[in-house]
Amino acid sequence: MSRPIKTLYVVLFILLLLPVSLLALTRLADYHMPAKPSVLNGSLAKSIEHHYDENFPLKQAGINLWAALEYLAFGEGRSGLVVGEDGWLYSDEEFDPVADGQRQLRDNLALIRGVQRQLEERDIQLLLAIVPAKTRLYPEHTGAHQPSALQRSLYPRFHRAVRNAGIAAPDLLGPLQAAKSEAPMFLRTDTHWTPQGADVTARALSDVVHSAMQLRGEPQQFVTETVQTRSHQGDLTRFLPLAPLFESLMPQADRLQQRETHAAEASGDDLFGDSDLPVALVGTSYSANPSWNFAGALREHLQRDLANYAEEGGGPLVPMLKYLQSEELKNDPPQLVIWEFPERYLPMTSDFTDFDPQWLAALKNGGERQGLAAASH
Repeated sequence: MSRPIKTLYVVLFILLLLPVSLLALTRLADYHMPAKPSVLNGSLAKSIEHHYDENFPLKQAGINLWAALEYLAFGEGRSGLVVGEDGWLYSDEEFDPVADGQRQLRDNLALIRGVQRQLEERDIQLLLAIVPAKTRLYPEHTGAHQPSALQRSLYPRFHRAVRNAGIAAPDLLGPLQAAKSEAPMFLRTDTHWTPQGADVTARALSDVVHSAMQLRGEPQQFVTETVQTRSHQGDLTRFLPLAPLFESLMPQADRLQQRETHAAEASGDDLFGDSDLPVALVGTSYSANPSWNFAGALREHLQRDLANYAEEGGGPLVPMLKYLQSEELKNDPPQLVIWEFPERYLPMTSDFTDFDPQWLAALKNGGERQGLAAASH
């Protein structure tokens, strides 16, 4: 952004907020000072700030106006969002370089190898489902924005590292690219895939499983149905606070074909019970959120029931570490664990505060001894 444009940006901001701020000063007449105000510890300032926030006139209008200015004049939203072309929105996590990303990448790869080693000791197979970034599958809508060198190299590096470590991880980018001309594989306004994209991925993973192993139990028939087609305002629209004043400027909402999967034939047994399930699914909101029906698609194509231990909001490593320490794994070990892992999380840090640091270090060191980190270069 050039200096004249930056100057204009600041001037417009001042002109926008100055009259509203002056009006807000009149609301200070209604302010009641605390019984024992203190300037030293900041309690008085916090009290005034709270009153100002609660009574700021046209607060929502100011937010909408400034968001509209950023969006129309500069094609930008709040931090966290990259505005592409044709109504496409992307997470900036798929573009920006990651602080200390190379070291974190090596640490996370070592943890992945440590997880594999823990499962191997229990005679459990691991299938890693590396979900390609939205920018990788739909680069044609990113406009002038380009992912950093680290982001561009993530997918092939990830696959090369796990392949050298002997971890099964089929290429999911190819099937998704082949299918995107027939149906959208990712949502325009969301970070996630569509139910169609989840189904293509589930089919590709199931083909690998059927060709490499025999799941215990009898095949079960599951049927997937589209129960409704609804409007879906994606999670990335939160970074465009244009509503309600300028809601018409928002990218057009996605159309989501909501799917559900159920057993083809009812029986006396609970097909979705937790006993003797040959497959466990662990992952992120790509697997946990029922809107995408990824677990249902896996049931249909694997022809087996599964237990879903995926969680939203914590990335792929935290739910896997929880599962390794769970009673479910101890008492009812599966035959196969499918680990859904979006590629963008590979160089990112995770919140491991709920885990014993010594246990984590031993898990990671076990992976490093097996040479996975060295294979990442």
